Amino acid sequence: MTLLHGLFTAIITPFKNGALDEKALQSLVQWQIEQGVQGVVPCGTTGESPTLSHEEHKRVVELTVQAVAGRAIVIAGTGSNATAEAIELTQHAKKAGADAVLVVAPYYNKPSQEGLFQHFKAIQDAAEIPNIIYNIPARSIVNISDDTLARLAVLPNIAGIKDATGDLARVSTMRQKVDDDFVLLSGEDMTAVGFNAMGGKGCFSVTSNVAPALCARVQSLSLAGKFAEALVVHESLVNLHQAMFAETNPMGVKYAVSLMGKCENELRLPLTPASDATKAQIKAAMQALGLI
Repeated sequence: MTLLHGLFTAIITPFKNGALDEKALQSLVQWQIEQGVQGVVPCGTTGESPTLSHEEHKRVVELTVQAVAGRAIVIAGTGSNATAEAIELTQHAKKAGADAVLVVAPYYNKPSQEGLFQHFKAIQDAAEIPNIIYNIPARSIVNISDDTLARLAVLPNIAGIKDATGDLARVSTMRQKVDDDFVLLSGEDMTAVGFNAMGGKGCFSVTSNVAPALCARVQSLSLAGKFAEALVVHESLVNLHQAMFAETNPMGVKYAVSLMGKCENELRLPLTPASDATKAQIKAAMQALGLI
């Protein structure tokens, strides 16, 4: 699916006084589009989806679709460790007008490879919408094997994978198992250039919440095969990438966006605001890039 190429911002979910800040969310989405991203991803890890109620989750997707208004791609996070819940959220995303869904590997349950296959198959059977599988073993504990991915890739609504393993070798091993139209997307900002050089087609980015134009530039250059130029831009972002992940995401990025006056530095427990040391690291990285 050609539209699933480029930079996709894993958008934060702004809160204010404990509630969803709808105005800040739509303003952020508008700014992201103006800055040149290919799409936005509401209700992912960075969007604190585990702390959203079902009603809030659905509202975030609806607000994002409304704010995008067809000008970019909306990939709604709809994953869950309960297959029935993931199906419900996926069907809602389809109804709300999302272009695709991002479905994380089930966490905590620790399913087998057969369980993973049946989980993703049931979700893709339930709604006619492109599914992006999300492999992030550091959070979900389970790792989707290349063989399981190959079985999934032939299903009609499975369009690609967001690989957040940080293992660039996976790009090559996955490419041996899937067709060329199966989209491989990085889930790690720091590997964006290398991932594309090895056959990837884009990145789901956390840092682009803060520096969307620069992150979009990295993607446009690398996807055009201009890797030396892409590397120059990428290396200018390295300190910011590191700062974003100095503590658990999205603790860092929430603070960074708040420094820009675009949201409150408010998270939901069990996440807490970033430490003073991390705040100083983030602020210095942003100042070096002229972001604040």
